[in-house]
Amino acid sequence: MSRDPRFDGAFFIGVLTTGIYCRPVCPARLPAADNVRFYASAASAEEAGYRACRRCLPERAARVPEWQIGSRTVIRALRLIDGGFLERAGSAALAAELGVTPRHLNRLFQQELGSTPKGLAMSRRRALAKRLVDDTDLPFATVAMQAGYGSLRRFNEDLLAAFGRSPRALRAARRGRPAAASGVALRLPVRQPYDADWVFEFLARRALAGFEAVSGRCYRRRVAGADGADAWVEVTWTGDALCLTVPDACTEPLSELLPRVRRVFDLDAEPGTIGDDLSRDPLLAPVVAA
Repeated sequence: MSRDPRFDGAFFIGVLTTGIYCRPVCPARLPAADNVRFYASAASAEEAGYRACRRCLPERAARVPEWQIGSRTVIRALRLIDGGFLERAGSAALAAELGVTPRHLNRLFQQELGSTPKGLAMSRRRALAKRLVDDTDLPFATVAMQAGYGSLRRFNEDLLAAFGRSPRALRAARRGRPAAASGVALRLPVRQPYDADWVFEFLARRALAGFEAVSGRCYRRRVAGADGADAWVEVTWTGDALCLTVPDACTEPLSELLPRVRRVFDLDAEPGTIGDDLSRDPLLAPVVAA
C-alpha cells in the first residue's frame, strides 16, 4: 500500500488481528494481506465492529466526493442528513422525502457506502464529537449538543463504545492540540493541490453585502446569535488547511454548520482529478496549466 493521499477517505481498512480500522494514509506498520478487510465508509467499518485508529484518526478523513457516488438519491439523502433531517425525523420520513421506500433507500446506501442512512449519520455525529473533544475545551454537555446527541448519557456511551475510552480520557490523551481562547476553532484539512487564493477571490467577488465579508484569506459570514444578536463565523487559510472559528454566541449547531462550510469551500472535491480531466480539453488545457 502506497499511502497515497488521493485515496484518503475513499475507503477504510479494517485489521482483523487488532480490531482497528484505519485510513489508507495511516503511518502504522502494514498488516498482512490476509488480515485486511476493506470498507467503503467509516460507518461500515464501525458497524463491522472495528474501532478507529488512534494514529491516523479516521474521523478527520475527507469525505467521498459526490461524483464518486452513482446514486442521485443517495447524494440527495446525504445532503438532507447533513442538514439535520434525521435529528428532526426518522429514516422512514427521509425515504418519503426522497420518494422511495425505506428498504430501497437502505439498499442504495449499502451499495454505495456499505451502511444505512442512520448508521452513516451516527458515524458523522460521532466523528464531530470526537473532534470537539480533541480540539476544544468545551464542556461535554455542550459538545454533545453541538454534535447532535439527544443526551449527555448517550454521548458518553457512544464515544466509549466507538473509541474504547470515555470522553474525559480522550481529552486527557489529546496530542497537545491548542484550544481556542473563546468559541470553537476547528482545523479543516484540504485535498491538494488547493488554490486558496482563487477560492477566497471567488468568494470576495460574490460576497453578499451585510452578510459576508472577505479580506485576503479570511472569509466571514453573519449567522444568528443568542438573544437575537448577530454572530460572525470566520474561515481563514493557515497555509496548508482552513481554520473554522465559531463564536460562543452562534446558536446554530456545528453538526449543521460544518457541512455548509465544507460545501462553500468545496472541501470534498478532488482538485487533482478535476485538473487531469479538464486538461484533456484542448481549449481548457492552457488555462489549467496556468
